[in-house]
Amino acid sequence: MLADQQILRIPGPSPIPPSVQRAMTQPMIGHRGQNTSDMLRKIGPKLKAIFGTSQEVAIITGSGTAGLEAAVVNVVNPGDEVLVIVTGAFGDRFTKICGAYQINYQRIDVEWGKALNPVAIQSYLQEHPQIKAIFSTYCETSTGILNPIKELSEAVRQVSDALIVVDGVSCVGGVDTQMDEWGIDVMVTGSQKAFMLPAGLTFVAASKRAWKIIEQNDQPRFYLDLKKYRDNLIKDTTPFTPALSLLFGLEQVLNLIDEEGLEQVYKRHTLMMQMTRAAFHAMGIPLLTSDEHASPTVTAVKPNDFDAEELRKVLKKEFGLSIAGGQQHLAGKIVRIGHMGYCSPADVLQIISTVEIGLQLIGKDIVLGTGTAAAQKIYLNQGVLV
Repeated sequence: MLADQQILRIPGPSPIPPSVQRAMTQPMIGHRGQNTSDMLRKIGPKLKAIFGTSQEVAIITGSGTAGLEAAVVNVVNPGDEVLVIVTGAFGDRFTKICGAYQINYQRIDVEWGKALNPVAIQSYLQEHPQIKAIFSTYCETSTGILNPIKELSEAVRQVSDALIVVDGVSCVGGVDTQMDEWGIDVMVTGSQKAFMLPAGLTFVAASKRAWKIIEQNDQPRFYLDLKKYRDNLIKDTTPFTPALSLLFGLEQVLNLIDEEGLEQVYKRHTLMMQMTRAAFHAMGIPLLTSDEHASPTVTAVKPNDFDAEELRKVLKKEFGLSIAGGQQHLAGKIVRIGHMGYCSPADVLQIISTVEIGLQLIGKDIVLGTGTAAAQKIYLNQGVLV
């Protein structure tokens, strides 16, 4: 391999389009000047479309976790009882944030690799009417699950007025998201996944219902106070110094998404997921999640007769290809392949063919081309992108 060639296919950070890289190298401007206000005015409506909301989308300089913490401290009043649905490592992160603020939380644990069950959540809420907010993940990055958030909201609304707060960090921008239509109260995402940017921005949107709670909330917060961001966005500015270079990049990302079209973006991600899953099915290699609840942005592979870490090491050494391992109790037991953002079906074919060689190198008996051919058939049968 070329010494400086790296192929990044982990579930975030994701590769950055060249035009976005160029945009981020623009000369610095004053963050309180007219140019910045003009840029924020252009960015706002496009962000709202991706979130599926008419509400302002706060742009906070910070990681996705900052957005999750903002969601917690803005919607949970002191003394409130909340429910956290844990389907993986990032659902568990919500419990850690709640614990840090001494929030009284209950948790429902779902087997890693399985999706949440809206009916079970509904039954739990009927037995615990005191719950004020429900925290969940849309795509659980650690397992490759896409939770049925729309169905969760429908089930919750039948029995509870609890706010529905969703971590969409690893999928918003790559999968259909309709906050207003589905009745989601808070949605959070980050810049380094489907948004095709470096880490450093988090985006948070809240519903009208949520804003009523936020405005009356006595929970102490300063930098993460969503009211500050909303009130400043209305004036085309920010409450604190923004990461301007990332905003330059964000403006170009939104232009690229506009050019492709949101629906086509979602179709591309679904196609890449189907190609990846078909390839591993054809090779007889198990996947962690079911096809029904698989995420269009990340696929988790669960080997049963070869070493996951050995495969990762040989792919990195031979080809400069980086794929991710497992987290917590799945460390060393799975590999995770990111196919989001600046990624195409051609990239998926490269990943699969490279993985096939890696499998041969570590002694896995497969017929070269089996997975690649399966992925090619999906491409030809289900959606030559136009």
